[in-house]
Amino acid sequence: MQQVIPMHIDVSKIFKNASAKMLDAFVDSVFEFIDQPLLPSQNFAPVGELEGEGVVITSIIGRIPDNFPEGVYVRNGPNPLFGGLKSTKSVFGRSSHIWIEGEGMVHGLYFTKNDVVSSDGSRWTVRYNNRHVETETYKLEKQRNKPSFLPAIGGDSPAILSAYLLNLLRFGKVNKYLSNTNVFEHSGRFYSVAENHIPQEIDILTLETLGNWDVSGAWNRPFISHPKVRTGELVIMGVDAVKPFWEVGSLYLIADGKELIHKVDLKLNRCSICHEIGVTQRYNVIMDIALTIDIKRLVGGGPLVKYNEEEYARICVMPRYGDASSIRWFKVEPNCTFHIINSFEAGDEVVVWGCKALDSVIGPSNESSTDNSTSTAEDASKLYSHAYEWRLNMETGEVRERYLTGKKFSMDFPTINGNFCGLKNRFGYAQVVDSVASSTSGLLKYGGIAKLHFEEPAEREGELENEEIKVERHMFEENTFCTGAAFVPKQSDSSRTGSIILEEVEEDDGWVITFVHNEDTKVSQVYVIDTKEFCSEPVAKITLPCRVPYGFHGAFMPTSSNT
Repeated sequence: MQQVIPMHIDVSKIFKNASAKMLDAFVDSVFEFIDQPLLPSQNFAPVGELEGEGVVITSIIGRIPDNFPEGVYVRNGPNPLFGGLKSTKSVFGRSSHIWIEGEGMVHGLYFTKNDVVSSDGSRWTVRYNNRHVETETYKLEKQRNKPSFLPAIGGDSPAILSAYLLNLLRFGKVNKYLSNTNVFEHSGRFYSVAENHIPQEIDILTLETLGNWDVSGAWNRPFISHPKVRTGELVIMGVDAVKPFWEVGSLYLIADGKELIHKVDLKLNRCSICHEIGVTQRYNVIMDIALTIDIKRLVGGGPLVKYNEEEYARICVMPRYGDASSIRWFKVEPNCTFHIINSFEAGDEVVVWGCKALDSVIGPSNESSTDNSTSTAEDASKLYSHAYEWRLNMETGEVRERYLTGKKFSMDFPTINGNFCGLKNRFGYAQVVDSVASSTSGLLKYGGIAKLHFEEPAEREGELENEEIKVERHMFEENTFCTGAAFVPKQSDSSRTGSIILEEVEEDDGWVITFVHNEDTKVSQVYVIDTKEFCSEPVAKITLPCRVPYGFHGAFMPTSSNT
């Protein structure tokens, strides 16, 4: 008797594979990927990953202070696969990546204190490493070894809509996950984040990606890039292009775990882009600006992302565990504010300090292009942000606004002593815009660091203009620019003769640390600046073994040498 071999055919799998191949063939035949031109300085171009545990630094000008804390200074930023950002051409028109896109890469500088003093008198070993953040979409394109996701933010409306649909059909996602903006810590764990997805947990010692973090399944939308920690509690927020547009949540540390204890829909009627949330002792503070994502506008032929200065701007103040009905809305002058310096309570007022601009660097007129021939000086100046204050009276509803530093120089990417987050602080720091270099490159470049003295008036002869505050500036060499500046607080105790002696440490006792790149010498370094001697030379200039492209936000994470 002839043996019959059973055969099971998975028809659905065959159909799915055939459909995927047909969709890939359609995209390959209809869409042409084009490299976007590299920006003039070339330091926006991506770099390769180092192997293993990185490189021990041997070139340090100056000296790392003995009381500098052990830890890792880490900065996130775009590092696009396949040589750079892409555009596509097709029968549907053109779509393009915009300048904030590109797969995330974290750059880490490790500070380890040794028991034995070296021949040059230093106790420090400094090591540099870098790694891509390996999101699901990073691994997918890496496996395919070619650009696969169609750009879906900038360009012609039909091209963006077709990119949305084809990305969704082929990969189950409308766009790539970036994870290129910031790194934050909560409960002893470290996360890379960008606005378009949930965070990825990373091993801070190796920079390896450990996987997505969805708060044990309780959070199913993106995180903003700047969640805030108050007394062990992480306040998070997610923005989405479909309702609910805004949701806010609070995570509280319980033993060794994390629990989402509050989540609420704020019931907005538009999708305003929010990059950072503020906190006070009792409230959450959120900027509702007129930079919006609007799919209906896109379907109607308009841009997906647009800033409209004629629309309203307001600030949301809500109790930490409040809901949409408990929000106090304060209408403010039109602005495009991405970064909050700090927020705190002062009597009946909630005070918000931020970096206010009058137009957005994200949008249809600011896609990756270095051609500014049609822009006027007035248009360009609207993109520059300045330190600004809003005072919101919770009793009367009154709003008072003012520029803290005038408009003579602009700044952004602020940082403060993290121990004062949500509390009244005296000092802040921000990256200072080089307006000439920025206008030449078409993107903002930062040629120095500012120290803001919030309780001291500006030093001027005669009458003060708008009650401006004192500002110190630490400017770099010509054609040298920074990214990822962070404040490192001085440790509050020291060991002497075997006993611990508590030292009084002021709010501005510490250092600002930042990645810098000299476009003339093509050398990348890390500067360590003593914030008590702010205008003096950096106490240490650490020369890195390779170029570090410009990026976004940095943070210093204290670690133990035994970790």
